[in-house]
Amino acid sequence: MPDPSPTRPPANRPALLLVLAVILALESLLVTGLAVWLLVELLTVKPESYTTAVAIFVLVVLAAGWLILTLVGILRLRGWARASTVTIQILMLAVAVGSFQGLFARPDVGWALLIPAVVAGVLALAPSVVRATTRNTESHE
Repeated sequence: MPDPSPTRPPANRPALLLVLAVILALESLLVTGLAVWLLVELLTVKPESYTTAVAIFVLVVLAAGWLILTLVGILRLRGWARASTVTIQILMLAVAVGSFQGLFARPDVGWALLIPAVVAGVLALAPSVVRATTRNTESHE
């Protein structure tokens, strides 16, 4: 006798996609944590320029939202999330390179940004990740 309950096909999430999701989740947590820290600083310490402090806070909140939406897109196997991931990682590469240079150079921060950015960028373009997200794009759009 056939099972009367509806069956769902197993989620086809390759291991590399799950690793990418973990990296994006960690990036999301860190940027969200930075936004919270900036808010606390904004409310408890007098900045040299309130306008600049608020602008930086708003940009970090927007970045956190972008990362979270991209993570959700990757978990839902959306094709657009790959492009978003690559764009985010390119921006992280730019910040990482800047962290190695200048008067306030922080190579430790540079490496902490550079390594996950390169890994996530490569994972977003991995054939198994592209296949998993492309298949979903074709069936839903």
